[in-house]
Amino acid sequence: MMRDRQPGERDPDALVSRAGVRGDPEHDQHFLVDDRVLDRLPGYLPEGADTSHVLEVGGGAGALTDRLLAVADRVTVIERDPVLAAFLAEEFADAVADGTLSVIEGDALAVDLPPFTASVSNLPYGISSEIVFRLLPARRPLVLMLQREFAERMAAAPGDDAYGRLSVTAGHYADVEIVEPVPKEAFSPAPAVESAVVRTIPREPDYVVPDDETFMAVVRAVFTQRRKTMRNAVRNTTHISGVEDPEAVVDAAGDELMSKRAGDVTPAEFARLARIVDELG
Repeated sequence: MMRDRQPGERDPDALVSRAGVRGDPEHDQHFLVDDRVLDRLPGYLPEGADTSHVLEVGGGAGALTDRLLAVADRVTVIERDPVLAAFLAEEFADAVADGTLSVIEGDALAVDLPPFTASVSNLPYGISSEIVFRLLPARRPLVLMLQREFAERMAAAPGDDAYGRLSVTAGHYADVEIVEPVPKEAFSPAPAVESAVVRTIPREPDYVVPDDETFMAVVRAVFTQRRKTMRNAVRNTTHISGVEDPEAVVDAAGDELMSKRAGDVTPAEFARLARIVDELG
């Protein structure tokens, strides 16, 4: 057993070999094995970010875990595969013993997330959306490896083809930036899609909402009918938004907003609509 390696020195291919596993595309399991990408990921955290407790979702064979241990005071890694979770605990036994690493075996959508100061993660693409929606409300810096299309949706602006519910939700909590495209060859096995690294820097929105739940419900509802005008979307999605009097909401919102389609509505306009729903809906 080789425990004399310093943090950040483990070879990603060797880790996969020692773990005795092979990536399984059918189960959304692709190991990031490009040293250069792995080495850059922690550095994408914003300058001065608090790295006293970094959360990693989807530890895999530990290549990113190793890099995070080199820069963080403490790391918690969540891994749903029991074989890999056991391997991480053994491979990084010294870090576990001295309290700098905690390994949680379980589904990141089901386990209680520990308090964390930042997250750097290579997320399972099949559940990226659900995990991102769990991480963003914590309002901590995030560096996330994502499917490129998903990353572009997170960072999209009103009027962009990719702009949607995810864009509004992400932008509600943080400034979002794609910092690096990542080719398929950086993974083993290679996924069918291109990837990208997204950085989110938390901030308060420049608008007021009655509460996050009402705001998100309105956004979620109208984007289910993004090809229709906002007027028709509000009327047709009361079962999602919870709006009780859609005509009153439409009248109060005014023609300028109600004649738009969701893909052209700014977050501030969604916030105004959410306030109207809260007052009248």
